[in-house]
Amino acid sequence: MLSVELHTHSSLSHDGRDPVDHLLEQAQSVGLDALAVTDHDEIDASLDAVEKAPCYGLIGIPGMEITSAAGHVLAFGIREAIPAGLPFEATLDRIHDQGGIAVVPHPFQASRHGVAPHVTGPALASADAIEVYNSRLLTGRANRKAERFAATHDLPMTAGSDAHIAEMVGQAITEVDADEPTAAAILEAIAAGRTSVVGRRTPWHISFRQAAGGAKRRMMRALGDLL
Repeated sequence: MLSVELHTHSSLSHDGRDPVDHLLEQAQSVGLDALAVTDHDEIDASLDAVEKAPCYGLIGIPGMEITSAAGHVLAFGIREAIPAGLPFEATLDRIHDQGGIAVVPHPFQASRHGVAPHVTGPALASADAIEVYNSRLLTGRANRKAERFAATHDLPMTAGSDAHIAEMVGQAITEVDADEPTAAAILEAIAAGRTSVVGRRTPWHISFRQAAGGAKRRMMRALGDLL
């Protein structure tokens, strides 16, 4: 079994704080086997992480978090950025066109761009996997709904820390029964459902700090664009 972190954000994300190397250092320090950097509508830092990961004894998985018209979709195994704003089904098609897999994060959290309120059940079930444990939770209700949906539709399940600061990398991991320690084998195993999830709640004060820091960084970048 490989311990895989599938949901992190670097400073390239509009709400991320830390550079790729800090995320990799944290992943190494907590004993992970693989890491995906999944910035919002950006892929360059993720590709950088893939190149640097072996230096930290890690497997780098390329990916990004795409803002579809319905909400967020995680794309793994892609090498070119997929534009934001496409319909949900078209976003999945673009991911599959690159040979990647589509995982829907926090689908039942409308306040965090979950897609479930905006797509049909069959459309949601057309994803390759569902993130059923996201560490940034308040009550856990949305995670439980995601797990029930995945189980009902026999969909593979993943977990993710949704870390926007390096310290939170590894809060939630996906244990993957991959045939070999490569990104391709990990993604193949996820799509086949050979996963289990392990997660811890992000402490509320850190969730608040991540959210506040993200809002501040968005504001500063917007001001910079105006000047």
